[in-house]
Amino acid sequence: MKWLTLLIALWLITVSSTIWHYGTQDNAAPAACIIVLGAAVQGNEPTPVFAERIRYAVSLYQRGLAAKLIFTGGRGEGNAHSESSVASHFAAQLGVPSDVIYREENSHTTQQNMVEAAAIMRQYGLDSAIVVSDPLHLKRAMWMANDVGIAAVSSPTPTSMYRSLATQLPFLAREVYFIHHYAVTGL
Repeated sequence: MKWLTLLIALWLITVSSTIWHYGTQDNAAPAACIIVLGAAVQGNEPTPVFAERIRYAVSLYQRGLAAKLIFTGGRGEGNAHSESSVASHFAAQLGVPSDVIYREENSHTTQQNMVEAAAIMRQYGLDSAIVVSDPLHLKRAMWMANDVGIAAVSSPTPTSMYRSLATQLPFLAREVYFIHHYAVTGL
């Protein structure tokens, strides 16, 4: 039993380290579009976490790394607006023209975000993407992007609201759980 506990602990440390390290790498390169993974909204405003994802994606767009933005995320329970509609409005306030923004309003999970983004990419002939999210979210998100056929690179939000260990460790624990969940269920 002692060895099994040690093996499990080593496995969890390895997975955690892999997730952490992956999120430190910015692989942004020219692509057809930028996929911004949804996050919570408050009324018609993005939460601070989501706002940082949107701001960063807009900065990549303004640097000329992609000509289109895809905002993902449906309407959460009790919300009047979808994550993607709030994001597109916020991006417009930052100067992004509406004709370069695509949004999907059906997804409620990261995997659904990727399935819906892939459908938009196919519909508009977009062959490559930069995926933007918080650093600790990207390892799992990129696995999912690959599984749905999106040719993508990742670019972590450098201004993530998860800055202190007190906020990063629970996020990391959540990602360790969800990466195992995805490995087992595909969801």
